[in-house]
Amino acid sequence: MNVEIFPSVAKGKIHPPPSKSCAHRLLICAALSDGVSKISNIGSNDDILATIDCLKNLGADIDINGDVVTVKGINISKKSKTLQLNCNESGSTLRFFIPLSLLLSEETVFYGSDRLLSRPQSVYEAIFNEQGCFIENDGKQLKTAGELKYGVFKMRGDVSSQFLTGLLFALPLLNGDSEIVLTTPLESAPYVDITIDVLSKFGVSVERKSESSFFIKGNQKYLPQSLSVECDWSNAAFLDAFNLSGGNVAVEGLDYESCQGDKAYKGFYEKIKSGCPEIDISDCPDLGPVLIAVSAICNGAVIKGTKRLKIKESDRGEAMRQELKKFGVDITVNEDSIVIPKAKLLTPTENLCCHNDHRIAMSLAVLCSVVGGVLENAQCVKKSYPEFFDDIKTLGIQYKII
Repeated sequence: MNVEIFPSVAKGKIHPPPSKSCAHRLLICAALSDGVSKISNIGSNDDILATIDCLKNLGADIDINGDVVTVKGINISKKSKTLQLNCNESGSTLRFFIPLSLLLSEETVFYGSDRLLSRPQSVYEAIFNEQGCFIENDGKQLKTAGELKYGVFKMRGDVSSQFLTGLLFALPLLNGDSEIVLTTPLESAPYVDITIDVLSKFGVSVERKSESSFFIKGNQKYLPQSLSVECDWSNAAFLDAFNLSGGNVAVEGLDYESCQGDKAYKGFYEKIKSGCPEIDISDCPDLGPVLIAVSAICNGAVIKGTKRLKIKESDRGEAMRQELKKFGVDITVNEDSIVIPKAKLLTPTENLCCHNDHRIAMSLAVLCSVVGGVLENAQCVKKSYPEFFDDIKTLGIQYKII
């Protein structure tokens, strides 16, 4: 799907979609519960559908009725011989389910897109190989085998917080206590806060002994719950971004007490509007593309903590560099920082590539609302925000599908 966006100003009120990060965690905890849970305001993006499909294959009974998902939990005492799980393009799904696979199946084969399977799993490889478990990725599928055991897990914290979250789901179900010790500082820490908060809602306790140590008591039980998914701060950032280009958009329904780290975008936007700031996104790397976009619209910025943008759905720093050049803006992508100069946006004379990345597509849409442009393969927004183009149309952003 190619979308031509015309210069237009966004105005109105809107609710962002449900939080993908929270929905993943609520669904997994519900599936690990002994009983029936109901999760409302679930959303229907591709990543959540991948998690639901994997949970069904693990043995959860899941019924979807509108935006309410009813989940009957897995019999965790019964270990499968073999499982096949398709994670599509969802990095969260893959990394959250790898420890569970060693708990619930003798052998599991994970499938997904080429880009997903190219993303590093070295943290798991190191700790599971030490336990005598098998994990192998040949680029077309990832296989796991063996039995997850309780104990002390030493792991890096600066690759992705998803590895830590994956362990936090599985370790409370083992028949002994465990401790996770981080050997490097934890980045994207708010995502771990979300995990611990959701676990607590299902009756599972994680004790954070220090910045680098987590104690997980064994033999815990997940208790079924009826909960609602909160609105997503990450996608709210794209809607709020129109306010930096002359719009008047009220983004409603957000929980200002949320654990979501991407709520930091509010403060970043204020800094960007005020001049040419230096901001650090080590704890919220998913904001990278939209912050680059609004910095180009305003007065430029220096964004630090960007090294992990390379291992997302695309190499996001490089992708934005290539596309902003079509707008006449030359940004500099360094190892762990990106410099966006003050510049005048020009209307692109060639189509823009979304790099099969939902956050690149939505960031480019914000830029196109200022000077116009054509997005190629913009359907990739379905990964997190399928209604994105419908929603911005209600705000007055003019476009046509070509």
